[in-house]
Amino acid sequence: MNNGLHGKVAIIDLDKKAVENFEVPEELYRLYIGGSGLAAKWLMDMTNTNTDPLGPENILIFMTGPMVGTKVPTSSRFAVVSKSPLTGLWGESDCGGSWGLKLKKAGYDGLIIKGTASDPVFINITDNKITFHDATDYWGMDTYETEKAIKEVTGKGSTIACIGPAGENLVRFAGIFTDGKDARTAGRTGLGAVMGSKKLKAIAVSGTGKVNVNNENKLRENIKKLVPLIKENTKVRRAYGTSGGIETMERIGNLPIKNWQLGNWEEAKNISGQRMASTILTGVYHCPTCPIGCGRKVKVAEGPYADVEGAGPEYETVSSLGAYLLVGDLNAVAKANELCNRYGMDTISTGGVIAFAMEAYEKGILTLEDTGGIKLDWGNADSVLQLIKLIAEQKGIGKILGKGVKNAADTIGKGADEFAIHVKGLEPPAHDPRAVFSTAVAYATSNRGACHLQAMSYALELAFALPEIGYPETVDRFEVENKGRMTAIMQNLSSVFDSLKLCKFILYSGISLKDIVEWVNLVTGWNVSITELLESGERLYNLKRLYNVREGITRKDDILPERLISQPRPTGGAENKLPPLVSMLDDYYSYRNWTDEGIPSVEKINQLGLSEYNSIVKKFEINDVI
Repeated sequence: MNNGLHGKVAIIDLDKKAVENFEVPEELYRLYIGGSGLAAKWLMDMTNTNTDPLGPENILIFMTGPMVGTKVPTSSRFAVVSKSPLTGLWGESDCGGSWGLKLKKAGYDGLIIKGTASDPVFINITDNKITFHDATDYWGMDTYETEKAIKEVTGKGSTIACIGPAGENLVRFAGIFTDGKDARTAGRTGLGAVMGSKKLKAIAVSGTGKVNVNNENKLRENIKKLVPLIKENTKVRRAYGTSGGIETMERIGNLPIKNWQLGNWEEAKNISGQRMASTILTGVYHCPTCPIGCGRKVKVAEGPYADVEGAGPEYETVSSLGAYLLVGDLNAVAKANELCNRYGMDTISTGGVIAFAMEAYEKGILTLEDTGGIKLDWGNADSVLQLIKLIAEQKGIGKILGKGVKNAADTIGKGADEFAIHVKGLEPPAHDPRAVFSTAVAYATSNRGACHLQAMSYALELAFALPEIGYPETVDRFEVENKGRMTAIMQNLSSVFDSLKLCKFILYSGISLKDIVEWVNLVTGWNVSITELLESGERLYNLKRLYNVREGITRKDDILPERLISQPRPTGGAENKLPPLVSMLDDYYSYRNWTDEGIPSVEKINQLGLSEYNSIVKKFEINDVI
């Protein structure tokens, strides 16, 4: 097996409490690389349209990549993949922290978990050994409590990936949490609920093994040379975290406010990373091998939220639990973040569904009787905290909201779908397509639903250039021409990162694609080029699209909420701007060689080496009428 990889994945059967080691053929790594790319191949082959996301027939895949376990900067990541209980489509989430590194050191590239345990269970993985343990006593614990309790059994050197009560109660946007109070999260698409449906409370990992590197000396020299550049170019992110960008995003019109209704919000500065640094910040933390250090440690010393201590809220969280809801109290947002972390819920979807509920309350669609007496007024932090608790515990109105915005709107009716902000059932992150036009195409075509990270195209409009793929300077964010093409290229590149398991923040650090390719080759010995890696990314993106096409996805689903394409922001840096999605989508399909209905062509599928899946797209071919 090539360096950077063990070539071994454990297939874990929870029904039988049995483990089978699967030796992964080398050619699969060259085609699909690892991470969510290789997981896409297995999810496609091991599930079908009849698979219930919360049924025993669904599988849950944890995958590292070739860079994990090496000294490559920002390489300590892992992917979680399954059929999503939130969307019913391709489910993927990405996580940093130390868990993926520990899994690799334990001798495994990944895990495929199938079946359902009869009683709550946790898995312990040490050097090439997997054991099953009763988790009945831990069922009901929050994620912080779970991590502490299981470490008493497995040892302080282990890292725990676990679910909280939200996952146990099958909240459709429950996440999988690692690293205890540092709270690194595989949060999106509800994969914590899949874990809960399998009665799998946690997976503990520890390992002492080493990941071989093809040319370790040269890799070490290369990294030593580049780390000062990375640190110099990420000083602001290290100082203020991801939420250091809140005020800039508000100024340019990219920050969603009041369920995506307003153009400006003066209180944005009150929940910014700069305000955090001057008030409740106590320190920063890094993922292993990362010189950036975007993680925040906070402590609220006084007031009604003085019990908050641990991971501080990131940009997406201060946006979704702050700006979406008009909550301008940073301490309150930190408390809401901690509750989501403890209960085990994705903060983006949580903020999105609460914003939806507040607008429904404002419009009289939800009443005090519906909410159990909770006044869902905009900016009411205490009501936000009460809703988080109800959602996680699946009580009262929380039973409806815990199914996500789309399903909640369908249940409530009365025109609630008009302000249910989602794409394919996934609540969007805090980047407004009306402010950065490529985000419209990215959201519409992202395989997991509204997602900016599966394209990163917005960064080419706001932050950096990538001359090696044809973008020597940043692109006008309101430009329309070739935005579909640009989005597709960046989706291909992002797919490479998601398979290698590199953090995309490295692109902000002055590191070039040439540097990244050199890391890949020094680790693996593959001798790949940028072109070859991008072709791999294209293969992976198309494979994930094929998964969704099999589930019935076509152009009709590559849409945005009406609010984001027909209702311009009334003020601010994106005032009166609307993205022309139709024309950009046409450009996107044309570049990808997909049909006008958004179906990958047979020609494209064959070109990418995916001909075994031709049957999925052939039924969409138009036959000549005789």
